[in-house]
Amino acid sequence: MDPRSAAEDSRNVQAVPADAGPLRRRLSRIAEPLARAQRDFNDAILKVADRLSERVDAASARADAAERRAAELEERLLRLERRGPAAAPATVASQPRADALPDYFAYESRMRAPAEEVRDRQRLYVDVLEGHAPVLDVGCGRGELLDLLRDAAIDARGVDANADMVAFARGEGLEVEQADLLDTLAAATGLGAVTALQVVEHLPPATLARFLELAHAALAPGGLLVLETINPATPTALRHYFADLTHAQPLVAETLQLLVQHAGFHDVEIRWLNAPPPHDDPRITEQLFAPLDYAIFGVA
Repeated sequence: MDPRSAAEDSRNVQAVPADAGPLRRRLSRIAEPLARAQRDFNDAILKVADRLSERVDAASARADAAERRAAELEERLLRLERRGPAAAPATVASQPRADALPDYFAYESRMRAPAEEVRDRQRLYVDVLEGHAPVLDVGCGRGELLDLLRDAAIDARGVDANADMVAFARGEGLEVEQADLLDTLAAATGLGAVTALQVVEHLPPATLARFLELAHAALAPGGLLVLETINPATPTALRHYFADLTHAQPLVAETLQLLVQHAGFHDVEIRWLNAPPPHDDPRITEQLFAPLDYAIFGVA
């Protein structure tokens, strides 16, 4: 029994037990005012405990929000420090037009998780990419995956269309250039792996199909394609999807798997990621608490 249920049971003080005899009943009537007072006292204690619990929960939520806000502001300050004096174009991508937003870096810092949290989510790819160097991470953003691969001594470089993302990643000592992903893939050959984490949902259908075609051509035989995107089969993930105005369309896992196969990849696998805590009802879990993301793995 949980502590709250035990406290609920303990407040029901009986002055006269149901199975008491006549003498015990007469004696117990004397104690009835004391039992009533005890019940009132127990009720008051439970109300105080509930209020304290609510305040602790609210304070914890405020502390979490403040911590995330501090991490966001630190990233934005680092971005300003690392932005060079030369006026690089805000983005070189034809799609999406991230420069249509006032400050896409700040937008991403607020709407997405802090860099350390993203690194924790992406650690699973390190073992997957072992033995698949060199790695090209397209749409590398702040460079979380590149940082993990560097720590694992896996040769990797990144490309991103956004100038601030590139400046931030370079400030971490990472090999990143500002370029369009299609142009970069068209010039690449003999890659061991191409990764695109939370990127393909930004690409309209024709651009996505071309991206997959170029990725297949840029990979050496046996090279690995790794894609990660939002799972539109769950409402919580869709909220994150629509929060970013540069997204082109959500991609159902089976649809993306088919597109990857059509581009020439084999052994195409779906892996579900970042599942929230399940609901007590498995049917509700399946519909409303499904994994927030998924990854597609394909071999060239």
